[in-house]
Parts: sequence; C-alpha cells; structure tokens
Amino acid sequence: MPMKIMHEQLSFRGTNSFNIKWDDFPHFTFPWHFHSEYELVYVIRSFGKRFVADHAEDFQDGDLVLLGPNLPHFWKNDEAFFLNDPNYRVNAIVIHFPAHFFKDQLENYPEFLAIRDLLSRAARGLSFQKSVADRLGPQLKKLLKKKGLERTLLFLNILEKLSKTNQYKLLASKSYRLNLDNWSTTRLDKVMHIINANYRQAIKLDMVASHIGMNTTAFCRYFKEKTGKSFIEFVNEMRIGYACKLLLEGKQSVSQICFESGFNNLSNFNRCFKRTTSLSPVQYQNQFHQANQPVNSAS
Repeated sequence: MPMKIMHEQLSFRGTNSFNIKWDDFPHFTFPWHFHSEYELVYVIRSFGKRFVADHAEDFQDGDLVLLGPNLPHFWKNDEAFFLNDPNYRVNAIVIHFPAHFFKDQLENYPEFLAIRDLLSRAARGLSFQKSVADRLGPQLKKLLKKKGLERTLLFLNILEKLSKTNQYKLLASKSYRLNLDNWSTTRLDKVMHIINANYRQAIKLDMVASHIGMNTTAFCRYFKEKTGKSFIEFVNEMRIGYACKLLLEGKQSVSQICFESGFNNLSNFNRCFKRTTSLSPVQYQNQFHQANQPVNSAS
C-alpha cells in the first residue's frame, strides 16, 4: 500500500476570509504535511531546520516564509528545545488563507496584479530576508488584534508590501512538482515521509536508501548534506521529541513511552534521552511538573 503524506484539513471560523493564530509552545511538533491553503509563517522566537518540498535549511528568529497550497513542509527545532528549558520556546504568528482568497479581484483588477504574482511565486515557497520580517513584524503583531474589515485591509496591505520586495528567495527547486496521487516524487519527500510515518517503529537504513534508489553510503552522505545530521541522529531526535510529549502528558510509564516512541530497549532510550535533553526521562518529567506547580502566596 503506498504511503500518504499527512493532509491537514483546515477550517475557517465563521465567515472569516483567513485565519491568524499566535503560537506559544515548547517546540514545533507538527509533522511533514501539506494543505490546500496558503500559509504565511513569521517565527519571532525559535531556531532549527526548516523543510519545504525538496529544500532544507536552518531557520532562526525573524524567519518569514510564504507557502503556496499543497506544498509539503515542517519546522524542526534544535535539540535545545527539548531540554525543558523555559528560555527556549516557539513564538510565531501563522496565517492561513484559501486558494480562492480574493479570486475575482486578483484575476480582474490591476490593483491586485502584484499580489497575484506574489501568490504565484509562493507555489515554490518564498523565504524573505530578515530585514523584510523586521519591517513587517509590527504589522503582523497588530493583525492579531484587528477584527473585521480593518483586519482584512491590513492583511492585504502586508501582502502588497511582500509583493513589492525583491528581498526573498525561492525554496522548492524549479523542477519540483507535487503529484497528490503519487506525491513522493523527490528523494527528500520520500525520506521525510518514511521517517514521519515510521519513526515510532524500527526503520532500517538500507531499506530507506533502497526506497530512493541509492546505496547506503551515498544515502548517508546525501542525508547529512541535506539535514546536517546523520540519519540515526535525526530519527532518534524525532523519537525523543515524541517521548517528551508523552512524558509531559503523564499518561504512560517511562517503559511504555520507550517502546511507544520507537526504541527497542529501555537502556538505549535512557541513553539517547539524556544525550538529547541532558536529563533522564524521570528527571525531565519531574522538572516539568515542579515548574508548573502553583506558587503559594504568603498569607
């Protein structure tokens, strides 16, 4: 049975023409996915590796990216975000808007021509320079507080400003195409989906290499070049990230979480967990619960 990338189904509240949300959490968790809407992401506070289609690169504070519909993507945080350190969190503004957003105006009115061209370029993903993010950041924050027509007009103004800058780069390669019936058409697509679909179970390196038509040696070199990490390091970080989530939920024992997150023995799990977070699983869990205990005020 062919594997399928996660297709996120988005909904728009009421009659809103677009959604905007404020993200504030320990680390990015959403896996390799696509959706039918445009997405504008402004990372205010976070760093790690960003994957868009067949492109991968580091991201940091001030990352501003516009993605077109059906473009696979995910943000993966650096190991520091899994140490349960309150100094490391994700703060970001994320906007989703449908492919038919102002469709008639974009097609028929010259005032919308620049925005139409912007959205056309977004089919490959656009990463804007930090100077652009710094200029538009205050407006994006202001957008969170606006409502109704005032909010829509401000958003159109932001899109217009993005459409007029040449301080950006295209992310997906020119040859990249996503076939929704058989989406895994590029090597990175295939590898990232295999990892996201299978990291909670055993993944054989030679199987993954064979799946994308490479020998093991060539694949290891390719993967390290794309992600900056070895395949095993990357997979184990995904597993530890998932284990952290389960530990904070507190519904399973450490032993259950070990096997649930893809490790085949407890000692290896404990070793990898401590190497990634500098804490044992129990210490990580206890530290979180202690940090979230209510402070008793003096009577």
